[in-house]
Amino acid sequence: MNKAILIGRLTRDPETRTTQSGVTRTTFTLAVDRRFPNQQGVREADFINIVAWRQLADLCGRYLTKGRQAAVIGQIQTRSYDAQDGTKRYVTEVVADEVEFLGSKNDAPPRTFNEAPAEPAPDASAPGGTYADVDDDELPF
Repeated sequence: MNKAILIGRLTRDPETRTTQSGVTRTTFTLAVDRRFPNQQGVREADFINIVAWRQLADLCGRYLTKGRQAAVIGQIQTRSYDAQDGTKRYVTEVVADEVEFLGSKNDAPPRTFNEAPAEPAPDASAPGGTYADVDDDELPF
């Protein structure tokens, strides 16, 4: 079984690219705190590379930013390539199956990207319709 579950903060804004075949790919790095402090009492962090594909990549690229907290469930993948100097390089990353957007850089209340906005209450006084105007600040996304 190959399953990784991580919670951490983004170290930089996600980078989104499209492959030649038109598939969206977004990469970002999560800083994940270690469970126990070191001998000096400081909790160190591991920096884990994350890759998301297709629709999940689009959502991550659109809504995640540096400093935002996220939970990632995915698979650990290792690949290698030959660098320009002729040496073989190895890369270990987590290919995301699920990403939950937990909090902002300033620890605002958590919001999820897939929440459907509540339908506005009917307003008989609204001109030309039965719905009231909704302020953008009230939307959950």
